[in-house]
Amino acid sequence: MTAPPDFSYSPLDSGGERPWVRLDAYDQSWYKPGRSKVVILLWWLLQAVLFPLTPHASHAPRRWLLRQFGATVGQGVVIRPTARFTYPWNVSIGDHSWIGDDVVLYSLAQITIGQHCVISQKSYLCTGSHDVHDPRFGLIVAPVTVENGAWVATDCFVAPGVTVGANSVVGARSSVLKSLPSGQICYGTPCRAVAPRQMVNG
Repeated sequence: MTAPPDFSYSPLDSGGERPWVRLDAYDQSWYKPGRSKVVILLWWLLQAVLFPLTPHASHAPRRWLLRQFGATVGQGVVIRPTARFTYPWNVSIGDHSWIGDDVVLYSLAQITIGQHCVISQKSYLCTGSHDVHDPRFGLIVAPVTVENGAWVATDCFVAPGVTVGANSVVGARSSVLKSLPSGQICYGTPCRAVAPRQMVNG
């Protein structure tokens, strides 16, 4: 194993191995969120106050508010009042897609959700992480894409840089760490394709 860099740590207050990271050296000044701090704080305030006050089945006000802050939101999109969008200007949602309760779109980078997609309750689409090999814990951002007709079931984690293929299903509580092919039923931690998704015409 490669030895960690020497940061000339001060003595530890208690016994134990010295940390390999220096969070006091963390620097994300290179990252630009895309809006001013005032706009970001205004968005977070309005989302915290107005979203929960809108009727559960009334999605138009939430669609309208997201659009005012730069999100691309298609026709007939369902957005529950407890869904959370970090930076809406980095979010695109296609026609007739559903965003469930307590979904988090951690949109440090672009999150693109296609048409007729379902992101079920408590799922977390994550575009930001940290470099585990960097002693300064450097920020990493990468986009997430959910293609047309895909369903991300409840309580799933979708990692930065991942694409969920069109018409695929991600089973409940899966951790999607790599991109998934189209037209598949996928589940697990790590998530993987296990069978084709076959549709029955009614």
